[in-house]
Amino acid sequence: MASLIERLKHFNPVRKLVYFVVGLVSYPGLTMVNKLKISGTEHLKKLPRSNVLFVSNHQTYFADVITFLHIFCAVKWGKMNRLGVPYYLLNPFTRVNYVAAEQTMKGSWISRLFALAGAITVKRTWNRDAKESRKGLDPSDTRKITRALQKNWVITFPQGTTKPFAPGRKGTALIIKHNKPVVIPVVIGGFWRAFNKKGLKFKKKHTQLSVTFKAPLDIDYDAPSEKIMEQIMDAIEQSKTYMMKGRHHWLTEKETTPV
Repeated sequence: MASLIERLKHFNPVRKLVYFVVGLVSYPGLTMVNKLKISGTEHLKKLPRSNVLFVSNHQTYFADVITFLHIFCAVKWGKMNRLGVPYYLLNPFTRVNYVAAEQTMKGSWISRLFALAGAITVKRTWNRDAKESRKGLDPSDTRKITRALQKNWVITFPQGTTKPFAPGRKGTALIIKHNKPVVIPVVIGGFWRAFNKKGLKFKKKHTQLSVTFKAPLDIDYDAPSEKIMEQIMDAIEQSKTYMMKGRHHWLTEKETTPV
């Protein structure tokens, strides 16, 4: 089954069909049930077709990525900082992959379907069920991300968790040092308030969602991994500096998240 899914996700007509179905289902929740503010898409217009890495903070398992895919498709059709009518789903932008935890993508039939949209599944650094911990990405996971960058854009979440202000994973810096991609920081907001943790159910309607694409980072690829990670975490506004500024964010989340 796993090998079949792996083959299908590289078959473009299948990926386009998944984009169309997922896009139609998710569009009302982003633009009607809630409100989506997009900014910075001018930074996407002149990007190369491959070796582009989007680094973002993370608030839900699926809603974040689905929103990115909507925006990439809209930009392909010439829409800037808006989605508008989703006719872009008729011919979506599919040259993009996203990094996701292997365990998450095996969790349900919905996640298995969404995996066909271009998931690069990686093993968690900490596996609660197996009680295993690792210091970084598995070498095979790193190779999968490298192969994807050679052909497409890749979305990754350096924190590897939806917990705000969690430290970034060093594996992201190692991938950047090895592949030397164009790195686009993305800052999202409101998703944790609007959706449940998986991002498939509404938690609070009429929420303001935001996605901000920043200019490509000027990275010294020869710098130590720690320095690169500091630059990334600051760019996606998840560094210690932003934690002190946004303390109300995680306090509010803690108070409003159901036990």
